[in-house]
Amino acid sequence: MGHMRKPMLIQQKASYEQTLKERLVFLSGKKDKAPKPDKDTIVRQLKADIKTIGRRLAAIAAVEKRTAELAKMKADKAAAPKQEPAKADKPKKGADEPKAKKPKAEKPAKPKAEGPKEEAPAKEKVEPKA
Repeated sequence: MGHMRKPMLIQQKASYEQTLKERLVFLSGKKDKAPKPDKDTIVRQLKADIKTIGRRLAAIAAVEKRTAELAKMKADKAAAPKQEPAKADKPKKGADEPKAKKPKAEKPAKPKAEGPKEEAPAKEKVEPKA
């Protein structure tokens, strides 16, 4: 996007610089009261606009430079001979023999609580007399 804006910004900067020169000539030609050009609001605004456009152009130039570097790196990478990855050279460990399973360690049996509880003697059922 920056490359399309660049000519427009260059043209605006030239326009602002021309307007600034005309304003400075106008202020120097004024005979009644010659204000300092630094105090004039129009001059200050024009200088600020020129400075802003300069920053924008610098940012566009930085992007263009980075794009050129990336294109160069990409071209160098494409031109370099391709090497196979190092992993293909090494045979896999477990490819020849299946892995032996480790025997599971037996868990020690939990000690049981004191044997079965003694039950209270069963009460005899008393049948009601009819």
